[in-house]
Amino acid sequence: MTRRVLVTGGAGFIGSHAAEAFLAAGDAVTVLDDLSSGARANVPAGAQFLELDIGSDDAARAVREGGFTLIAHFAAQMDVRRSVADPRADARVNIDGSLNLLEAACATAARPRFLFASTGGAIYGDLTEPPVAESAPKAPLSPYGVAKLSVEHYLGYYAQVRGLPALSLRFSNVYGPRQDPHGEAGVVAIFCDRLLDGRALTVFGDGRQTRDYVYVQDVIAAVMAAAQPLPAASGVDARALNIGTGRETDVMTLATTLAAAAGAAPRIEHAPARPGEQRRSALRIDAAARALGWRPATALAEGLRLTWEWFAARRAGAAR
Repeated sequence: MTRRVLVTGGAGFIGSHAAEAFLAAGDAVTVLDDLSSGARANVPAGAQFLELDIGSDDAARAVREGGFTLIAHFAAQMDVRRSVADPRADARVNIDGSLNLLEAACATAARPRFLFASTGGAIYGDLTEPPVAESAPKAPLSPYGVAKLSVEHYLGYYAQVRGLPALSLRFSNVYGPRQDPHGEAGVVAIFCDRLLDGRALTVFGDGRQTRDYVYVQDVIAAVMAAAQPLPAASGVDARALNIGTGRETDVMTLATTLAAAAGAAPRIEHAPARPGEQRRSALRIDAAARALGWRPATALAEGLRLTWEWFAARRAGAAR
């Protein structure tokens, strides 16, 4: 039986890769995106496209009337600095918009499975030594992290009280083709853009702050596994699963590895450290391995090479 899948944010970085994967699996895919940060060109051929705000009445109607069996919710306001500057605007998208979809999903006869793209980097803070497990204390340092954690709690309510099958996937720092080089969240894309321009790579502070960089196709493999109900024998009582690599990489190592993939000598310029920036981040992924049978397959050097080649090819194509 063909699934009907709604991918919100499907014109964006991760969402467009997910929409492609669902289509390749034989699903009927609808992409819902307001194009505030995504691009129409990212929507894969074969997907129906709805240019709608997730907080709108029209989006709610699309969910109620679409007959979807799965909703993969990637749409978000994802700029941490913007959330700090305007927490209410962040909440309107990330909390109110999500609730609009959830209420609409509960108004359907068949409760669709609801996958939520959450964050592993922004909700744990610096309280626990990395790699951090799902059960670790939560200490978000930004309204963005607060909003993502809030939606996770709402999902718990919708699952337990309203009977909506739901799962949050806490992504670490995702990178890969189609990442926005102009967005706050995409350091790999930013570095690729600077290398192509022949500019130095800007590193804030000493560059020894760490992140857990996971390649986008590995993330999509986790999404596809999570699109199925978790087996009862998994031994995991999971409402949220970390999706990362479990490994820390500091920014200096990231910069030099990417420059090597580009065949360039890295030129680094240091800028003042950003106040409040998390020092270390990496996620334990044991629960996802047990529940989904999933582990990342792409080494950092290989993922950076593939990403660099995509950015370089795009630049070359634009120059023709």
